[in-house]
Amino acid sequence: MADRIAVLGAGKMGEALLSGMLRAGRQPGDLLVTARRPERAELLRERYAVHTVSNAEAAKDADTLLLTVKPQDMGALLDELAPHVPADRLVVSAAAGTTTAFIESRLVEGIAVVRVMSNTPVLVDEAMSAISAGSHATEEHLRRTEAVFTPVGRTIRVPESQQDAVTALSGSGPAYFFYLVEAMIDAGILLGLPRGVAHDLIVQTAIGSAVMLRDSGEHPVTLRENVTSPAGTTINAIRELENHGVRAAFLSALEAARDRGRELAAEE
Repeated sequence: MADRIAVLGAGKMGEALLSGMLRAGRQPGDLLVTARRPERAELLRERYAVHTVSNAEAAKDADTLLLTVKPQDMGALLDELAPHVPADRLVVSAAAGTTTAFIESRLVEGIAVVRVMSNTPVLVDEAMSAISAGSHATEEHLRRTEAVFTPVGRTIRVPESQQDAVTALSGSGPAYFFYLVEAMIDAGILLGLPRGVAHDLIVQTAIGSAVMLRDSGEHPVTLRENVTSPAGTTINAIRELENHGVRAAFLSALEAARDRGRELAAEE
């Protein structure tokens, strides 16, 4: 019998996972969806032919509960689910900063909880999802979780103690790249290029560079050095980046993101 999965709080992330599971071959009848607004639930039902139910119904009928609500909404959702979730369910949380211990403490004793930090490239099937087991999660539970997230990108297993760092690095990571691309497009305009031309140049350069990083097996330093000729244009640009402390700024920025993740956990 197929694992029946419920996506609870299906916003953008939840919908992306839903569509990814369908593309991977899951049947609409094996998927349940909940949403805060009735019109949102109806849209998802019409778009994907899945069953839309209440949170209580999802807890009773699904084998796996995929929690995709915002961290600030997690407590209320768990309070709603608690009377209805049997101990044999798998609960997968995709909320930043929410620990497995917090979820375990709010639900029935012994329930299996897996924590996942994914990122927005889930929308284009290129996500990076880091998976951590709670106190009662087994190898089977981890494999079931990977089966949900693999269709929308890559997965990796990490100890839960590393999840705040994962959040800072890859969870928030797409924003750093978008910020960098935005700055480089502005630089292209400053240098006299039309915005559209600057955009196309930088976006394709970013895609090509990412593919090289993924497929070449080379260290980023080696790839950078291959572009950096003695006394050339690139080394002059790198010198300016170093003079302005860009590397140090990235270190500080990621530390700040990690610290905020810890604060979110402490606010539970």
